[in-house]
Amino acid sequence: MKKYINLINKRFLLYAGILLLIFPSCSEDVLDETPLDFLAPENAYQTLPGIKQGITGLHFSVRQRWFYGTDQDAGAIIKGLGSDIAYHGEDPNSTRFLCNYVNYVTSENAYLRNFWTWNYELIQRANVLIEGINAADPLIWSSEAQKNAYLAEAMFFRAFAYRILVSTYGDVPLVTEVIKGVKTDFVRTPKAQVYKQMEDDLLFGTLNLPLPGKEEAPGRITQGAAGHMLSECYLAQGKFQLAADAATKVITGYGYGLMTTRFGDRQNVVFGKGDPYYDLFAFGNQTLGVNKEAIWVVQVEPPPTIGGGSVEGNRTFGPAYFRIGNTPDGKVAFRGQLYNGSYTGYSDTLGRPVSWVHPTNYAAYDIWKSDWKTDVRNAEYNIKRNFYYDNPASTFNKKKINLKVDYAAQYAAGTRDAMRDSTQYIYPYWMKFADPCHYFTDPARSGGGNDHKDRYAIRLAETILLRAEAYVGLNQPDLAAADINLIRSRANATPVLPANVNLDYILDERARELYGEEWRHITLRRMNKLYDRVKALNNNPKNPGLNIQPYHVLWPIPQSQIDLNIDADFPQNPGYPTN
Repeated sequence: MKKYINLINKRFLLYAGILLLIFPSCSEDVLDETPLDFLAPENAYQTLPGIKQGITGLHFSVRQRWFYGTDQDAGAIIKGLGSDIAYHGEDPNSTRFLCNYVNYVTSENAYLRNFWTWNYELIQRANVLIEGINAADPLIWSSEAQKNAYLAEAMFFRAFAYRILVSTYGDVPLVTEVIKGVKTDFVRTPKAQVYKQMEDDLLFGTLNLPLPGKEEAPGRITQGAAGHMLSECYLAQGKFQLAADAATKVITGYGYGLMTTRFGDRQNVVFGKGDPYYDLFAFGNQTLGVNKEAIWVVQVEPPPTIGGGSVEGNRTFGPAYFRIGNTPDGKVAFRGQLYNGSYTGYSDTLGRPVSWVHPTNYAAYDIWKSDWKTDVRNAEYNIKRNFYYDNPASTFNKKKINLKVDYAAQYAAGTRDAMRDSTQYIYPYWMKFADPCHYFTDPARSGGGNDHKDRYAIRLAETILLRAEAYVGLNQPDLAAADINLIRSRANATPVLPANVNLDYILDERARELYGEEWRHITLRRMNKLYDRVKALNNNPKNPGLNIQPYHVLWPIPQSQIDLNIDADFPQNPGYPTN
């Protein structure tokens, strides 16, 4: 993917004229024009370089919107905010960041509207590219297999978008052709039909995408990624044997493997010795050839790469330690790094977090109790739990911060906010989202909350847990336990017994292994666990259970979509008011 990144600006020109699902046309005449001398869908996708631009555009759209953090609320929600594993730490009673389902999850919410519009924009772009590939002169292709590989990659992204839509909204319009004019009569397609289209798209991908290692550039989609998403698609429909079979093909058929020995650049292990799990998240290790666990890696390039970007990793997940104020003896608690002759207040080992995603007690403590000292995923270098004052002028310098003891007198006097200390300033910090001592920009703020590490969209550990889920559905707990124990063995955790395996246990293991990586809301909906687990396990101190109601399992259709659909009935999801 990186070799095509310089085409992104042209991609914007290409899509500037595309009529999206939510935008009406200004003139019928415009629709009849055939552009000949500027970049547009009708001529750009007639050449192989133009088609490659289209593929780059699909990747860019997904990276920018779901991984780079274009929308802070959306980025936090896909990382687990508002589920059983996380709440908003900076302000647990905010009107944003899904702190209260009743007040936030509405048909008028501009942040939630992005989940609808972005995905239908992606579907439109994929459909435009599919149409262009099919209409292109056959002579541009070296073989039918080359053409089908590009078709399959565009179809993968269409399935990717529908995966989000059907999970979030249920029945949604199924659009497989390019929208070329005003359309105001959409209908909600039964989700079984949407799943069938996803199956067809992904099955085509498992046959026609490149084999892993044969893709044109890092980050491009392969048969392994399509097979993983196909397994999840089957699971969502209760097709457990098909899900197990699809996952098995990914697990055994492409040369993937869990990383169980140290690999790559380990220079940035600053809080302990590290282990193979830690190495998975070290800068540059995600796309190394020796990393057999990576299935789909979203590419992030540091400057000066043209078209590169950054991810708000520590900004999203880490505690805002630098805001803690003074030590108990009145000195600045964090002196920070010396830069341009003054101390910044930020540590280059911790970056500049903002506490958007705060782990629940369930994620930070409860799931680790049985193997607290032995599970390497809970080691200090993987989850930093201990923080230390940093100011030689204080008698507390280098002492571990103990909020309850150190500030007990201030709490008792009412001069300090204990909740803010523990929800915003100091709490466990998953180091997979940091990049200690390795920031490329904004040195005055230790990176400003951003990093430039590639991100896993899919890795093999999740595929294995998908198969374990399928085995639970097939009432084969012994096989499910065997899969889970592949992962627990790598983590040096106690093997689980078949009798203890159920969906809740798999959710626990997914939280231990995939915290912040999986789209937790989709997982919980698939297992019919979203309402029960958010209500029981989300310990937001201002809104325990986040005021979630049973109807919130599905989100409301954006009111703007209903209002534009004047020529056909477009019912709202149950539980939400209709205008």
